[in-house]
Amino acid sequence: MSKTRAHPSVPGPQHPTPNTQHRTGIRGFLDRAVELGAKEAQLVPTRQVFTAEWVRLKCQYGCGAYASSRNCPPYSPTPERTRKILDEFKTAILIHGDRTADIRKIVVALEREVFLAGYYKAFGYACGPCHLCKECDLEGACRHEDQARPAMEACGIDVFATARAAGFPIAVVTSRDCEQNYYGLVLVE
Repeated sequence: MSKTRAHPSVPGPQHPTPNTQHRTGIRGFLDRAVELGAKEAQLVPTRQVFTAEWVRLKCQYGCGAYASSRNCPPYSPTPERTRKILDEFKTAILIHGDRTADIRKIVVALEREVFLAGYYKAFGYACGPCHLCKECDLEGACRHEDQARPAMEACGIDVFATARAAGFPIAVVTSRDCEQNYYGLVLVE
């Protein structure tokens, strides 16, 4: 039986250390999110990104896209797996947009820029069902792996609790006339 080995110490990003200007560098990504089309963005500790099992029930019993894409349940990571992933990070960028923002494009672009800045673990979560293909090939490889990201809610992230903890607006949309708020998340370090 093989033993699990501890993760080796890996050097951090190739820019200032966390105790100097490192945080200023990450903060620059907040401005970049806005440049990409977000209404606003904020750094959040991953312990304030909340997961719950009930969240995926809203996908299963309420979303017509359930099981239609590998970015949606039951194919997306479970809330338990998502929590484990979140616990491997300390900081994330919560992205807030309105109905004019393409959160998926913002998340994918920002994730790439964060990665290229040396944050090699960077990973993004979008919102809503994936519409990159007319029909998702659930058996083969993703045709848009560079753009496809699972929705926060599809992975069991309680978007309401997470947005509210960050001080962002969010409410149940009761009609098409209501203000709509959309959220994405990029895990940084």
